[in-house]
Amino acid sequence: MIRLKPGRERSVLQRHPWIFSGSVAEVSGDPQPGETVDVHAHDGAWLAKAAYSPQSQIRARIWTWQSDEEVDESFLARRLDEAIQARVDLAVEPEVDAYREVYAESDRLPGLIIDRYGSFRVLQLLNAGAERWRDAIVSHLASRRDCEALYERSDVDVRALEGLQARKGLLWGREPPESLIVHEHGMRYHVDLVSGHKTGFYLDQRDNRRYLRQHFPGGEVLDAFCYSGGFTLAALAAGAENVLAIDASQPSLELAQRNVELNDLLQERCEWLQGDVFQELRTLRDRGRSFDVVILDPPRFAPTASQAQKASRGYKDINLLAFKLLRPGGTLISYSCSGGISPDLFRKIIAGAALDAGVRASILAWQSQPHDHPVVFNFPEGRYLKGLICRVHPID
Repeated sequence: MIRLKPGRERSVLQRHPWIFSGSVAEVSGDPQPGETVDVHAHDGAWLAKAAYSPQSQIRARIWTWQSDEEVDESFLARRLDEAIQARVDLAVEPEVDAYREVYAESDRLPGLIIDRYGSFRVLQLLNAGAERWRDAIVSHLASRRDCEALYERSDVDVRALEGLQARKGLLWGREPPESLIVHEHGMRYHVDLVSGHKTGFYLDQRDNRRYLRQHFPGGEVLDAFCYSGGFTLAALAAGAENVLAIDASQPSLELAQRNVELNDLLQERCEWLQGDVFQELRTLRDRGRSFDVVILDPPRFAPTASQAQKASRGYKDINLLAFKLLRPGGTLISYSCSGGISPDLFRKIIAGAALDAGVRASILAWQSQPHDHPVVFNFPEGRYLKGLICRVHPID
């Protein structure tokens, strides 16, 4: 049992699933990592049942606010089935076979991510609670018999904050192929489930890739942090004259080239550049290069709000350089997947970058993550992907 400090029950009563260490007054007994504990207010009133994480700043993550609901195998099975059923529209979508099936706290399964790639599921168990129920989760998913394999990609830094080792490997079924082909709105992608970024692909950019294809303004494109070429392919398919794709990883660039070939797009319209993106943007600026469209989709700079100030400088730097590389009338498409950067802060960063670059810019569209990455009202932290599409206007 954990008892909260006076007044710290408010967020729990508002159904926020996190309890931070600074809110805890007392821990009774000797609960082990991931064990389910009862949460009580300072006056003794029962509040919730939560997974205990003794090494994390998030000391407990709430499973349920119902006192008569047991957290057991059947509880997890119900929650898993409900989350998977909520994506039934994607499951029957003929043009999409890669999407998120379980999104952690937003699906009332804290710390559990499940991404679907065709007939394969890739799991991430990110905290002590999810880790404790590993066997039950795998057993239920295997019993559904609606996939060929379950593969784990819990090889992420956040597990260290929970006192957990990184884990990766086959959980059930057959080993995934070295390269799996998935489909998305008429496009095909090679996906590396074993070693690719995140669980293999940036599933959260699906709607934004389609938006670019539908609203591509034309001309020459710079795709920075291109990874496996999602936005490069979208621009080429929409008629880009030329795309310069930059990434720090040579294997990522090679994967992007394979994806261009897979979709029968014109390789001669592509330039591939391996290097540090910050430095390469400066070099392009110094050489006088310019573009009609610049796309920035960097990796996560700020996982938590405590890192927001340092991350803000990085976002300011790359967006300032992007504005300097754009021609008058050009379009900046800029993203942040950092949970520690709020949408309003991201807007302010880009506004500051435009001011320092000496350009006049306006927002054409806001973008975010698709509905298989839902954001529920009691957990706004579930919204991590922010995107702004900006038009650069001639200076009066």
